[in-house]
Amino acid sequence: MGTECNNIWRTFGSRKRTDMAAVAKPGRMNAFSTTHDWESADYEPTLPVTEKSNPLTRDIDRASASSIVKMLQACDAQMFQEKSQTEYQRLLSEEIVKTLMEVAERVRLILKDPQDSLVVLSGCGTSGRLAFFMASGFNRELQRLNYAPICSYVIAGGDRALFSSQEAPEDDPTLGALRLKKVSEGKKRVLFIGVSCGLSAPFVAGQLDFCLRHPDVYTPVLVGFNPAHQARNEPLPGCTLTFRSVVTRMEELAKTQKAFLINPALGPEAISGSSRMKGGSATKILLEVVFSASFSRTPVTFNGILQHMRSYKKALDFTYSHSEEIAVLTEAAGRSLQCGRQVCYLGWGSLGLLGLIDASECKPTFGADYEDIRGFVSGGYKELGNNEGDLTLMGPEFSISHDDFLDRVLPRLTDDDTVLLLYSDSDDVDEVAKLAHRVREKTPNIHAAYHQTDGGTAAQQDDINKLCSSTINFTWSQETPKRLQHMRELSTKLLLNAVSTGAHILKGKVFKNYMVDLQVTNSKLYRRAARLLQELSSHSESQSEEALLKAIYQVDKLSEDIMTCSLDTHTHTAGKAKKVVPLALVCLLTGCSIKEAETRLEHQPIVREAVEACLKSS
Repeated sequence: MGTECNNIWRTFGSRKRTDMAAVAKPGRMNAFSTTHDWESADYEPTLPVTEKSNPLTRDIDRASASSIVKMLQACDAQMFQEKSQTEYQRLLSEEIVKTLMEVAERVRLILKDPQDSLVVLSGCGTSGRLAFFMASGFNRELQRLNYAPICSYVIAGGDRALFSSQEAPEDDPTLGALRLKKVSEGKKRVLFIGVSCGLSAPFVAGQLDFCLRHPDVYTPVLVGFNPAHQARNEPLPGCTLTFRSVVTRMEELAKTQKAFLINPALGPEAISGSSRMKGGSATKILLEVVFSASFSRTPVTFNGILQHMRSYKKALDFTYSHSEEIAVLTEAAGRSLQCGRQVCYLGWGSLGLLGLIDASECKPTFGADYEDIRGFVSGGYKELGNNEGDLTLMGPEFSISHDDFLDRVLPRLTDDDTVLLLYSDSDDVDEVAKLAHRVREKTPNIHAAYHQTDGGTAAQQDDINKLCSSTINFTWSQETPKRLQHMRELSTKLLLNAVSTGAHILKGKVFKNYMVDLQVTNSKLYRRAARLLQELSSHSESQSEEALLKAIYQVDKLSEDIMTCSLDTHTHTAGKAKKVVPLALVCLLTGCSIKEAETRLEHQPIVREAVEACLKSS
């Protein structure tokens, strides 16, 4: 392992990766960031916005770390593009801002009667994790303002889904409705905010339908990032409803403010379908704007909402003004994954929680092992404050405290591992310095991302800088404390998304701008995998799905029993398998057996390069 890793470290930067900044004309990346190509009616017309591939990142799998970060910057900037001449509403569109004002007023009504009222945030995967993150943060802010907490959260799969992939419950609309009913029992007024980036999650659709059937108590709000007509239109498991039919009913009720849709288009994700990125960032922005306006003692105004939204654009630009420093960190993380080693986020407060969220998303997105990228937060479950309490006994992937890191991970660290410290000047910087010293004794590959207010550098920061291979120092101008914290959180999320996505790209987990090693653990991912196989192999839809099933069940011929199994059975079986999509793709491209495809992937474990070798020989 040592010699192999040393060779990787020496040759990593010399691999045939394109430095887009070097080949582009000055200012070209800025031109990219304002492109509207994806809005054309002719661009991937059968796909919703959230599933389209982004024209900006077609070659991201061959880009250098520096160019990867610049491409991600261009994609993130699309969130704030002004509305063009197309059908799409955008984040800053007048209709979206007005809806945010209306929802903020509904939250204010609940604040006036907290005893019998509740706000419930709900979602699946990343959306569910952000529902937890936001509900917890809003309740802390309410207590600071001497209000009673009014927020609760629901995540498909329960609290285990905060740190590990629990994709299957996403497909259960009945379970979603039951979870909502339980959490809001006894309440007379409930504002339900369901987040489904693609307007596709059956779990959330079931909850919205439940709200629509009980209008005396529930007011539903749907947050997503496709236009309504692109909502998923296949029957929900166990019923005849579709997500689109639920959205259509909500559109009608929205005319009288009995339901609300907040669904701006953000542009396709940098990695096709990876809604943890722009989808997650926009979810955070929208909900923070709503709650900040409702908590304020001043009237909710159009200009107030709009200016708050624009402040997040400034935070995005400020974050990416450190793009070269982010690229250094991304390349270090990529080297560690190349070596078969790991990346660890050690965080404090809400920045540490964002590290946990980012790390948990890598397994389903990239087919990663839970140890590849891990998050740890100071205080562990005490800091988390989740519904189900300490989950450590459920398994090692649920060990999330700094003490867990010191006991279980630190003794095994080598020079090939990467450690990133995430903290701000409001955290205990003495504690950060002590932990940095402990880590530095095991590996020189330690980095820091530090947020401070202009003129407020902690005395210990110089010591930490000396211990670290690199430090990204985000120095913010003075703002109201809560808004400043929100901006720091968005900045940290953008940084972590860039590092984890870039590292997996450098490892070879992405082909073009597609996730080719995703886990096929629910209906949405099953459909995405089949579509991806069709796109990359040029085979028919039926041939692609047949290859997918063969890879799931590890057979060269599908039996009648397999063909008649439910989709739920397919995804449950796929959850136990590895490299399902790469196996299916190799079989499609070469016509080989499953066993031969496994051998090919064993000889070339970098998925991107295995696929390219098959494409050349096919």
